[in-house]
Amino acid sequence: MKQKLIKCCKFVLLVYIFTLLVSTSNNSLIKVSNSNMNLTLDLNSMVEKVQENIMNDLYSAKDSYTGYLTGYAADCPLCTGKLACMPSLDVLHGNVMYEDETYGNLNIVASSTSIPCGTVVRINDYKNSDGPFYAIVLDRGVGRNNLDLLTVSEEYAYQNVGRSIINYDILRKGW
Repeated sequence: MKQKLIKCCKFVLLVYIFTLLVSTSNNSLIKVSNSNMNLTLDLNSMVEKVQENIMNDLYSAKDSYTGYLTGYAADCPLCTGKLACMPSLDVLHGNVMYEDETYGNLNIVASSTSIPCGTVVRINDYKNSDGPFYAIVLDRGVGRNNLDLLTVSEEYAYQNVGRSIINYDILRKGW
């Protein structure tokens, strides 16, 4: 774990240095020559590749599951409007999205306690979506590998979500 942290810090420092070099050059072509090896490096291309690798890592699956997707709403008879993982976030008035600093605007889902709070998932084959959509685990109350999608009302959940078998990937495990 300590080695991964050191490696990650070195990587972030390298990205920062490259980004700094690119931003100070006003996107003009930067080349560094090494006469010992007779090589030339294009630092702009290198920065783009590093940024591409970071994005690929953010959206690569860490684990995959199959389960049911159902819908629920904060106004259900037994619901309090408070999320188990974030009690301070009020979802009673249709607030069904969460703004994550890394992944942006995400749907909120409930899961079992086997999936940590703050886990980001990509739901790949949901019948009512044109492509994959992304969600964050902020609530509890679902068994096994199933997910429960927070919707604006119980009626909306019943009419538009229903119950589907889905495949989903874990992109980030916990906060």
